[in-house]
Amino acid sequence: MEPYALGNKKVVRAWTFYDWANSAYSFVISSALFPIYFSAIAHSNGANEVRFLGRTYNPESLQSYAISFAFLVIALISPMLSSIADYSGQKKKFMYFFSTLGAISCSLLWFFEGADTLWVGITCSLFAAIGYAGSIVFYNAYLPEIAVAADQDRISARGFSMGYIGSSLLLIFNLTMIMFPEWYGNISSGFAMRFSFLLVGVWWFLFAQYSFNGLPKDPANSPIKRDILKKGYRELRMVWNQLNETPYLKAFLIAFFFYNTAVQTIMYLATLFGVQEIAWADEESKQSGLIVCILLIQFVAIGGAYLFSFLSSKLGNIKALIISLLVWMVICLGVYFFVYVPLDFYITAALVGLVMGGVQSLSRSTYSKMLPPTKDHASYFSFYDVCDKVGTVLGTFVFGYVNEVTGSMRNSIVALVVFFVIGIVLLRRVNKLNWYSLKLNK
Repeated sequence: MEPYALGNKKVVRAWTFYDWANSAYSFVISSALFPIYFSAIAHSNGANEVRFLGRTYNPESLQSYAISFAFLVIALISPMLSSIADYSGQKKKFMYFFSTLGAISCSLLWFFEGADTLWVGITCSLFAAIGYAGSIVFYNAYLPEIAVAADQDRISARGFSMGYIGSSLLLIFNLTMIMFPEWYGNISSGFAMRFSFLLVGVWWFLFAQYSFNGLPKDPANSPIKRDILKKGYRELRMVWNQLNETPYLKAFLIAFFFYNTAVQTIMYLATLFGVQEIAWADEESKQSGLIVCILLIQFVAIGGAYLFSFLSSKLGNIKALIISLLVWMVICLGVYFFVYVPLDFYITAALVGLVMGGVQSLSRSTYSKMLPPTKDHASYFSFYDVCDKVGTVLGTFVFGYVNEVTGSMRNSIVALVVFFVIGIVLLRRVNKLNWYSLKLNK
């Protein structure tokens, strides 16, 4: 890492801009258009189930399982990746590889045209998720290397806000193709959707180049040795052992695992809930209503990220996180008992946006502040990302399985409430440890 990086405005701007680039995937593909398009293809001709790899699935559960598998893969390989980054210094090179893999995979969704190409949709969405998650391992590891602890809450929030703004602008453009096809020569909605997937890949790849040009260059290094591939897993075990010397960090990671399991599941599967559980007037109002909800979440989340950054400065990181999780619990219980019509879903979307940006940005910056003095940030963030990805695997699988067994996503919501309760209890334990010396709490 070059010595000018810490606190350098150009480097910080380049880092936050990667959120602008990659959030097009997490917003347009994973949250907005792809779930709607996939559901429409899967339910075409009145079908309520699909076959994939010789087994019959509920279409929504299949999407959930696909997300679970993608994040299981990245959880398994991320320790190896962090080892390569730490011991060879090739953090940016591997971030570039996974970013490009994700962008190309998004673009290839152009070829997902119908039920006979279901394998294209599943395969490309899997590799897009792997590319996104893999790049985030290295992206997050830059934070403690480019910003001093006092600035990390603010810079983390700025990154998420950049992502919300950029991805919202792209989605709005994509919506014009879907809602006003006459502007584009009366293209079909299917063409507009597939072209949107292509645009996401192009957007991600092109804007990421600004980040890669601005982030410090990888230092000169020796070729990667075969043994280095094993070191990541040893590093993971070493980090776990070192957590015994930093009990506050260990307690936080366990809490993060549980509450983030619920948060990530909601982020990836909220659209599917809207498709199946809300009483829309017709198919057209369903598509437009779901997209409006997602836009609402994105724009409210911009303010939410800064709101919880402000709360953390007044109350401390842990107390601010507990407040956000209490709101998440209220949202889940409200959805289970009361959310059946579009208006209720819009109100819920606004509340989700309020806490979504806050819990994401605060979790990342809180963990970054807690790290002990080290140069191997990628190894520590690999542990953080493994917790994140394994939690996503668990949450999306449980959500899909409960839906498949009971036939209702509302029952899956109850399981998420349990994860939030456990997270709050464990965060309260973190709050009882010695935080004053770390200046994370008032």
